[in-house]
Amino acid sequence: MKGSSQSQSQKRWFTIGLVSAWYASNIGVLLLNKYLLSNYGFKYPVFLTMCHMIACSLFSYIAVVWFKMVPLQTIRSRLQFLKISALGLIFCGSVVSGNVSLRYLPVSFTQAVGATTPFFTAFFAYLMTWKREAWVTYATLVPVVAGVVIASGSEPSFHLFGFVMCVGATAARALKSVLQGILLSSEGEKLNSMNLLLYMAPIAVFILLPATILMEQNVVSITVALARSDIKIIWYLLLNSALAYFVNLTNFLVTKHTSALTLQVLGNAKGAVAVVISIMIFRNPVSVIGMLGYVLTVTGVVLYSEAKKRSR
Repeated sequence: MKGSSQSQSQKRWFTIGLVSAWYASNIGVLLLNKYLLSNYGFKYPVFLTMCHMIACSLFSYIAVVWFKMVPLQTIRSRLQFLKISALGLIFCGSVVSGNVSLRYLPVSFTQAVGATTPFFTAFFAYLMTWKREAWVTYATLVPVVAGVVIASGSEPSFHLFGFVMCVGATAARALKSVLQGILLSSEGEKLNSMNLLLYMAPIAVFILLPATILMEQNVVSITVALARSDIKIIWYLLLNSALAYFVNLTNFLVTKHTSALTLQVLGNAKGAVAVVISIMIFRNPVSVIGMLGYVLTVTGVVLYSEAKKRSR
């Protein structure tokens, strides 16, 4: 009995450690992105995203092929490769749009908009598969959207272009999750998230390289010049890129060691923690009505998760 109790305690602490690492990497990359793109003045979101994808390509290869953290799943056909490429393109769009929005909007507001992901997921699922949810599930999406409308109307640092980019990033994330379920639904094509990232990240680099050259000319020479005057920019970029990979790694491990419901609850709480920490660090002005709007959105997301669970 004593051994069993000790094993349970170790398992509990292991899970707590995993969740803490997931929170730290998620919130860390978000705050560092904001600092680099807005406060530090490194105004190159496409190049920054490419750095993230290079790190994800390298670390994914090391984790899957060298350390064999999960069994390597091979691409079985040209069609499967095209499907993964389509997901990679949408993934690129979501990350780039999210990084662009951080140039113009505070983290607290982007988290409020990001919480509307269930709304877009339900919308795309209906549009692409004609899958209908119970009316109660759709009703829970009303406070999700209403909260963002309220938060937008009272956001002191509201920026229209940043808002459009943030909504685009949220919609792209939802579209990727729906498409992933459709495109890789057969048993022969299913990939776990670690293997999917292994293949998607290099495709993303291939897409982002010409985009960086066209949209952010001379970014490499500008970064080198910056590094000569402030070497910290290199360390910021390296840490930021490593964190981008660990977001995906810890997300996979938390999913593996907890239930889907626990993951949803933790995800909702993570957004709230990110809001509080970002306000403490960046001191961005937040109105009481704006915070109430965010609380309304998170409440709607919790109700949506509960309604989805009951409808299964």
